[in-house]
Amino acid sequence: MPKPPERIAVVGWGSLSPLGTSADVTWRAVLSGASGIASLTQDWAADLPSRIAGCVDESALSDLEPLLRRRSDRCAQLAVMAARQTWTMAADHRAGVDQQRVAVVVGTGIGGLGTMHIQHQQLSAGGPSRVNPLTVPMLIPDGPAGQVAIDLGLHGGAHTPVSACASGAEALMLAQMLLQDDRADLVLAGGAEAPVNRLGLVGFSAMRALSCRNEEPDQASRPYGLERDGFVLSEGAGMLALMRDRDVGSKPRLGWILACGSSSDAHHIVAPEPQGLQASRAIDDALRRADISPADLSAVQAHATGTSLGDMAEARALRRSLGSAADHVPVCAPKGQLGHLLGGAGAVEAIIALQSLNAGLIPRSVNAGPLDPEVDLAITIDGSQPVPKRGSDPLLLKNAFGFGGHNISVLLSAPAGSTPERRA
Repeated sequence: MPKPPERIAVVGWGSLSPLGTSADVTWRAVLSGASGIASLTQDWAADLPSRIAGCVDESALSDLEPLLRRRSDRCAQLAVMAARQTWTMAADHRAGVDQQRVAVVVGTGIGGLGTMHIQHQQLSAGGPSRVNPLTVPMLIPDGPAGQVAIDLGLHGGAHTPVSACASGAEALMLAQMLLQDDRADLVLAGGAEAPVNRLGLVGFSAMRALSCRNEEPDQASRPYGLERDGFVLSEGAGMLALMRDRDVGSKPRLGWILACGSSSDAHHIVAPEPQGLQASRAIDDALRRADISPADLSAVQAHATGTSLGDMAEARALRRSLGSAADHVPVCAPKGQLGHLLGGAGAVEAIIALQSLNAGLIPRSVNAGPLDPEVDLAITIDGSQPVPKRGSDPLLLKNAFGFGGHNISVLLSAPAGSTPERRA
């Protein structure tokens, strides 16, 4: 058995999502049951098979400097604004930390897809002279991590895990490794994605991955639901400030990352291994590293995108790993409200998971009913419910899976019933 890793303290966070321009606004929207999914009314979307998406309110970027807007893709812009929120929230904890020892890890599934699309249009319409000279640095996936490091003046390393929809969660795993290996004293870690454009929607529609419930956008994302017909494409960014717990001293924590597990399906470039065998290994890996039994879990936050194959593979993986505990451990599926933020999903949802533990409340899984009868899990269909008391601090398992067979499971903990505002 591997030695249980030192737990990593969460000392700040920030997010921009279809549900809100900050983590607090997003959390209130989650509790209210609101949907961040809306119809796309732009002319460029008129002929698309899927004309719905989750978009971040433009006010979230209103404070972004015009020069940075021109020199960065929307994906990087979202990451910078989430990082600024996180940096501000962590002000007391980062005081005295050498910025040479602050690292950045920002995962993304695609990176500057909007830039790629726009600049190809420019090339086709006007020739080479019309292409932005910053096209390459704007579209490459490490752009968000680099822009965050530049914006905040951080010199401890800028890293970019690119593992499709597991990228944001893998960023948390890499951050944990950096801290445990003493390569940094503080890490800003998370994910960002901005895929809501014509190219993004066409690409995912072509593989029949997207819901086409265009007349009912708020009903379209149906994780684990019997009537699910694909995921809803969304954009956003989430960032967490992380430190070794022993370095935080007497200052408050928002929660902890206890352990991270990983595996790869080695099965198919898009489809998950149908029985969830390797996804189960990632779950088992996280539990083993934290020396946690399935019976110790208070809740699970599922990846559950609303695709037929993906949801069933995860449901089977959870049942295999949790055994009889899966009969009663509540499972929340947040993408019914958020849609799928791809590389940003793992981080934005991890913040929601920690807020859930802090508040002592597991949110309702919106649109999950009627539940697919083959999903043999305790999905929170009927409403929010209290976090079960199973120990001193509740434990939550958070899953994130990505195209290509990337599997990440993260074990989170936080003091139940103590909101960040009351403990700050």
